[in-house]
Amino acid sequence: MSIRTSLATTLRRVRDGGRGRWLRRAMLAGVIGAVLLAIASWASVSWIRSGADGRLFTAETVPEAPVALVLGTRVQADGTPAPFLTARLEIARELYATGKVKAILVSGDNMRHEYNEPEAMQRWLVDRGVPVEKVVLDYAGFDTYDSCARAKRIFGVDRATVVTQSFHLARAVTVCRHLGVDAVGVGDETARELSHRTWRISSTREYGASLKAAVDVLSGRDPVHLGRRESGVDDALRAS
Repeated sequence: MSIRTSLATTLRRVRDGGRGRWLRRAMLAGVIGAVLLAIASWASVSWIRSGADGRLFTAETVPEAPVALVLGTRVQADGTPAPFLTARLEIARELYATGKVKAILVSGDNMRHEYNEPEAMQRWLVDRGVPVEKVVLDYAGFDTYDSCARAKRIFGVDRATVVTQSFHLARAVTVCRHLGVDAVGVGDETARELSHRTWRISSTREYGASLKAAVDVLSGRDPVHLGRRESGVDDALRAS
């Protein structure tokens, strides 16, 4: 074997060995990262459950509060609330009708002109007997954290009943509490029967969403949009 051939063979072995070490290190880092992520998700879920302990009710058993905070979700192409949102709105309507709340703050996504969750929510409630002056719109509730933060910082809500699906409720109540809203919650279960698959997927996503919620609360980030203090909730509570 010539010196040149021997040198080439040696260099190839070094390169192959280097690739092998890099691959092993990458695999080890991936495993460690996955384990840490799983631990962080588990800890976040535990924190969420602890924060909502004793604060989740039915529409019949929930204590009275000044405001129902209804968290937005998908609106259909024709501008009507999708089934999951409709179920939330029905709970809010019942809470108002039975005197459990005096006003309803509907908080959702209106980032695009052609898509408007809060107005769809308001129309649904008003069409079913809730006075329009009792329904307050938050157009910048882009996620749970933003809705809770804006309820406190923009609308001055100190105490509220949060309304959403039951798989989401503990997270919503815990986030609101950590942002200064004395929150309890009522969760919908009826939508489970409308789409088992959607319910299952959404429930699974709560693990990642819980981790994001913990990061948001720990960072104390501002909502995507803040703006000035609004008197809508105060006005609704004063309206006869």
